[in-house]
Amino acid sequence: MQLVLASHNQHKIQELGAIISAAVPYVELIGYDGPEPIEDGTSFLENALIKARAAFAHTGLPSIADDSGIAVEVLGGSPGIFSARWAGGRDAAANRQLLLAQIADMAEENRGASFVCTIAYVDSENEISFTGIWPGRVATEEDGLKGFGYDPIFIPEGFEVTAAELDPEVKNSISHRSLALEQLCSYLSTL
Repeated sequence: MQLVLASHNQHKIQELGAIISAAVPYVELIGYDGPEPIEDGTSFLENALIKARAAFAHTGLPSIADDSGIAVEVLGGSPGIFSARWAGGRDAAANRQLLLAQIADMAEENRGASFVCTIAYVDSENEISFTGIWPGRVATEEDGLKGFGYDPIFIPEGFEVTAAELDPEVKNSISHRSLALEQLCSYLSTL
């Protein structure tokens, strides 16, 4: 079974493809070569569905898409769907610095946050979503060289180091994306 990932990011296609094929060997994840839709949803779910629907409409094949970001409790869940552009562009370092500045005066117990990933699956008969939530808190400063995005300022629940300090194997086994993928793979195994 071919499954389209609504992304032009080859690294992401390879990474998710390896995870999915290990769990569900008869599924082959392929890339999407169509136009990128405008992500104008108001939630992770809406944006993931917009992308998965566009890929399905373009290819006619079952399609998936994800949308993810960090939700900070004291900011009412922001940056949320705006995580990638929080500082106005797609500059991860600027996004982290802005977020750190916005909650600089917050005590550790008020720095709760979660990484959220929603994966949407769309085919001719179904639209299903799977959400993974990785709780933790925002650090007071950046630390770690592994990972990307907000990893250097996110301390996962149960840890005293940032996600950017974790070995990739550890991070990938407990992250928001891995939790959502686990649910997706369980669903795919029923098809």
